[in-house]
Amino acid sequence: MIPLKDDIPSRRFPIVTILIILLNTLAWLYEVSLGPYMENLIFAFGVTPVELFQLGLGGQVTVMTTAMFLHGGWMHFLGNMLYLWIFGDNVEDRMGRVRFLLFYLITGYIATLAHVFSDPSSNIPLIGASGAIAGVLGGYFILYPHARVLTLIPIFIFIQIIHIPALYFLGFWFLLQILNQTFSIHGAQSVAFLAILAVLRPAPCW
Repeated sequence: MIPLKDDIPSRRFPIVTILIILLNTLAWLYEVSLGPYMENLIFAFGVTPVELFQLGLGGQVTVMTTAMFLHGGWMHFLGNMLYLWIFGDNVEDRMGRVRFLLFYLITGYIATLAHVFSDPSSNIPLIGASGAIAGVLGGYFILYPHARVLTLIPIFIFIQIIHIPALYFLGFWFLLQILNQTFSIHGAQSVAFLAILAVLRPAPCW
């Protein structure tokens, strides 16, 4: 099930959404260029719960930010960016550029901290934009509860394109994160599922 676009047109050019996708893309291409040394980058710039609170406040914010722009595989990266592209522009359009950027970063930080507190002794680094994008998806479903998404559904050798209620994509995206975790590289990255739930459960008012 591959989302193609939603039925909510944006009134303004989504510059913040595009910049976030660009930064994630550049970071991912750099990761790929490292080859077998990618894991070193993940351990250096991902969030390792057992080490996080050993850093000063500035170091904590820095590493939580860098972790949001790293990914553990092509599926992890492409899935996150696709959903951010389809749903982020509308949330940015409604919130405004500055508030959307703050919303994206803050929900990412909340997701990271939720994961850290769920297993503070873990030495497995957390990376990925999943927590922040969970916040964007949560914002989208609150702001546009009746939206529909044009969806490509491959069924064996047949391809069907239909409109599906956007709400279904919350469950599908969450399933995608489970698959990402299952096939993560060398076990060196973690996707914060408790964190995603922590971000999605509150109903922010914008």
